[in-house]
Amino acid sequence: MPPFVPLVFVVLLIVMFLASAIRILNEYERGVVFRLGRVIDTKGPGLIILIPVVDKMVKVDMRTITMDVPPQDVITRDNVSIKVNAVVYFRVMDANCAVIGVENYLYATSQLAQTTLRSVCGQVELDEILSEREKINLNLQEILDKSTDAWGIKVSLVEVKHIDLPEEMKRAMAKQAEAERERRAKVINAEGEFQAAQRLIEAAALMATQPISVQLRYLQTLNQIASENNSTTVFPVPIDLFRHLIK
Repeated sequence: MPPFVPLVFVVLLIVMFLASAIRILNEYERGVVFRLGRVIDTKGPGLIILIPVVDKMVKVDMRTITMDVPPQDVITRDNVSIKVNAVVYFRVMDANCAVIGVENYLYATSQLAQTTLRSVCGQVELDEILSEREKINLNLQEILDKSTDAWGIKVSLVEVKHIDLPEEMKRAMAKQAEAERERRAKVINAEGEFQAAQRLIEAAALMATQPISVQLRYLQTLNQIASENNSTTVFPVPIDLFRHLIK
């Protein structure tokens, strides 16, 4: 056997030992180290040295995670069937609890978000879901944050993304919106006529105090008629001229 063979064997063993013992964790990662099945410490970031065969490390990402909640079939309190999806923003605050407290914290958070979304939306009416979405989001965030606290997870934000309505409900809401617009238009029109009538009454009362203003109004009307190039011109004559004949 050549003399350098044992040396190569020793170097190979050292390289294998270092490869299995050295771990490098990024700034946003933490490692939960198990030694013979027991948690001894949460390490990272940086260079981590493990004892081969004896130690085992589970890496946990500490960054904010964006999780899509798939569309859920929900029956609202007023018996309307809809589909609702959402997005959840959360992060791991305690890596030890996230590994020990639950088998798979990503899957557990996803399932909890789906059930909570169905439960919260099923307790309110459709109009409340559509008009008070911020309130629904806050309620979802509080429930999820409280439920995942034991797993070392902090839910920072929950947003309802899309609400899918049945076609007949969309048509009914479109008719309702059209009727509401017509009602507002009629109210505005009636209000405008009422204000115009008030102004006419005030103008008539003011002109009654100054008879000369009526004649000035006649002249203004005649000027307007003459400027329109009509073939027939009407001359407004003050009634005062015929007052003696009428008597």
